[in-house]
Amino acid sequence: MRLDKFLSAAGLGSRTDVKKIIKRGRILVNGKIAERPEQSIDENNDEVCLDGEKISFKANHYYELYKPDGVVSSTREGASTTVVYLLADENVKNLSPVGRLDKDTTGLLILTDDGALIHNLLSPKKHVEKEYVVTLRDEISDDDLKRLENGLDIGDDKPTLPAKTIRTGEKEIHLILHEGRFHQVKRMLKAVGNEVTALKRIRMGGLVLDESLQPGEYRELTEEEIGLLRS
Repeated sequence: MRLDKFLSAAGLGSRTDVKKIIKRGRILVNGKIAERPEQSIDENNDEVCLDGEKISFKANHYYELYKPDGVVSSTREGASTTVVYLLADENVKNLSPVGRLDKDTTGLLILTDDGALIHNLLSPKKHVEKEYVVTLRDEISDDDLKRLENGLDIGDDKPTLPAKTIRTGEKEIHLILHEGRFHQVKRMLKAVGNEVTALKRIRMGGLVLDESLQPGEYRELTEEEIGLLRS
């Protein structure tokens, strides 16, 4: 890999930025001052240091965010705050949310620059589970829970896939889906004559929301957690 590409991927700035750093003699490769941005390095074995501090290379980055209310699941800048903006301090390019949560939906959101993982988690063929805590306007009957579980018409070309439900309160259920249609949870509850008053995603695949995080906070995923998502 080219040295300037390595440094940029490690979060030191654009190619132009890192060329200036190299020119100032601040980069050492295996103890020797690097002189050329195009210098080839082995990112897995060579030791690269900035001002004496070793630089760790990560081919991809993985974060979990406790998405707060009022934040948009988008990479595009606009009038509203986006989830990517919340991770701006990480200086990681090409981060994307894995799927979308509505602006007023809170909870677990994964952000990564690993395109293959994003594809696998969102592929309709994979049927990755997504679990939501759903707060309702009205109590829900056992018959309506069965309708949710069996699949129902929400106005699309075909009914929803079978889901799982767990009653957790008078006006609260956990709903586990294997697909991700537009406003799906809200439309499913509307189809049984109810209304969602609050919605929070707590799990995607094998990854459960870290409840030690506060809304708006995030952390890097561990290797074990990344493995759960890949499996």
